[in-house]
Amino acid sequence: MLPEKLGVIYKQGLPAIALMFSVHPPFFFRFFNPRYLSCSIPGSEKVIYLTFDDGPVPEITPVLLKILEDRQVLATFFCLGENVMKNPDLFQQVVSAGHSVGNHSYNHLNGWKTPPGEYAEDVLRCNDYIKTNLFRPPYGKFTPSQYFLLRKHYRFIMWSVLSGDYNRKITPEKCLSNVLNFTKPGSIVVFHDSIKASEKLVYALPRFLDHFLEKGCQFEGL
Repeated sequence: MLPEKLGVIYKQGLPAIALMFSVHPPFFFRFFNPRYLSCSIPGSEKVIYLTFDDGPVPEITPVLLKILEDRQVLATFFCLGENVMKNPDLFQQVVSAGHSVGNHSYNHLNGWKTPPGEYAEDVLRCNDYIKTNLFRPPYGKFTPSQYFLLRKHYRFIMWSVLSGDYNRKITPEKCLSNVLNFTKPGSIVVFHDSIKASEKLVYALPRFLDHFLEKGCQFEGL
C-alpha cells in the first residue's frame, strides 16, 4: 500500500515526507540517484511497466494471473515475504508465468514507525523467500537512514502512476480513469494484489490493459 497524508514528520532526527493521495509520485523522489531509486523507465518506447503490491493471496492472485495470461502481458509482483511463506505454490505460479518479482518486505512494516535496523532486517528476511534486487517500500514510506542501509542490496522501485485501487474513497471508475489518463510509455503503474483492492482491480485492470494494447503498447516486467 501507499501513502495518503501530507506533511513532514521527523523520525530519529531525520525528515520523512508524507503525501495526500496523488496519482503521481511525490516531487522529492526526483532528488534520489536514479541508479538506486526509479519512478519511471526513461526511453522505454511504447513499453509500460505494470506492478502489483502485497500478494500473493489465494483470493485474488489466480484471477489476476488469468487476466494477464489472457492478454499475454508480463508484470512485476512486489510480494510480501509472509504471503510467499504461506502460499509458496501460488508464488511459484507467478514466477512460472514469466513475471518478475520484487521485495515488498516481510511484514509490511511502516518505515516511519520502525527503527532503521529493524526495518532493514525485515526487508532482508523477505529475501529468504524472494530472490530479487528490486524493492518497493510498504506504503511508499521510508527514512533516509533506511534508504542508505538498503540501497546497497536493492534498487528502490517507486511509481509513475498510482491507480488508487486500495483507497476506499475511490470508485472503480475513478481507479480506471487514473491509470488511463496518466500512463505513458516508460510509466511504472501500481495496482494491488490484495483482497481490499480486488473489486477495483478486477474492474479497472482488464480495461486498462485492453486500452493500451490496442494502442500498440507492450507490458514488460522490470
